[in-house]
Amino acid sequence: MIDKMLKYQSKLLFILFLASCFLCSFKPAQAAGEVMGMHILHPEEITQVRRIYDDEVWRYVTIPLTLADTQDWGRWQNFFYQAYQQQLIPIIRLATRYDSTHDYWTIPNRKEIVTLISFLSSLNWYQQEKLVIVFNEVNHAKEWGGKIDPLAYTYILKFTSNWLRSENQNFKILPAAMDLAAADRFPSMEAFNYLETMYRLDPEIFNYIDYWNSHSYPNPGFSASPRNNGQNSLKGFTFELNYIKEKTGRDLPVFITETGWVSHYPTNFYLSDYYVYALEHVWSDDRIKAVTPFVLKGDPGPFATFSFFDFEDKPTIHTFALKRALKKLSP
Repeated sequence: MIDKMLKYQSKLLFILFLASCFLCSFKPAQAAGEVMGMHILHPEEITQVRRIYDDEVWRYVTIPLTLADTQDWGRWQNFFYQAYQQQLIPIIRLATRYDSTHDYWTIPNRKEIVTLISFLSSLNWYQQEKLVIVFNEVNHAKEWGGKIDPLAYTYILKFTSNWLRSENQNFKILPAAMDLAAADRFPSMEAFNYLETMYRLDPEIFNYIDYWNSHSYPNPGFSASPRNNGQNSLKGFTFELNYIKEKTGRDLPVFITETGWVSHYPTNFYLSDYYVYALEHVWSDDRIKAVTPFVLKGDPGPFATFSFFDFEDKPTIHTFALKRALKKLSP
């Protein structure tokens, strides 16, 4: 009888231990709301972010920096000052030039990378950590000079990381996010095939980054339920973190710098509930440093249905849905 009781108690303690580990890996829903930030496209938009988050929580904002932007120091220094004043932490995504003739972003050379980094080093960030993303969704040819070239990107990531660290300004490096829903045929390459190719080319490549960067969208069609669990779902980042853990042994924190639903029927009907579920059950993962939905203002243009503000600067259904969700989870 005593042996049976001891076995029962041991099993019970083990179950309680597993449950506590699971619960500890998630933030309370209120705290999960504090990881929410925003993805913006232009420096001037920094003043609109607080129209969504009317609080004093420090939040992250993702923004691209192109080679053309390096010619406008004053504009960008004002951006960093405004961000600091509004308790917003910039995440800078490096970009080159868009070639409208060929419909792709050009591949950076070393001189262009040094130009981008020197520009960032010349600015006062008002932050201890300076977060830099090394280009974007390179498993799409349109994002990389019309090519799928993991070899070139592996080299560029390593070079950029080394140069950023040589500046001794506490730059923190994030890799280009993968499109987790991309097909494994040109003009794209399946995300984990791309990452695996990088790893085989250089088994140390993921030691050149400090944080993971993820575009975990609710696919297919940017309109799926947040309850989905696949690689192309809101939980796509978990597959990526597991892959990095397997290859490197590292438990990397993650920034989800793009995510969000497209606005259309019937998604609009469920949008607020989608945000509530995501905040409670997905973005509450302790490994998440920030979630910056795409995009604050993409209207007019191809991203209008993702926008939180329209071309007249009026809030869209995305703004109302997210604010309702945050209010519902607040005490």
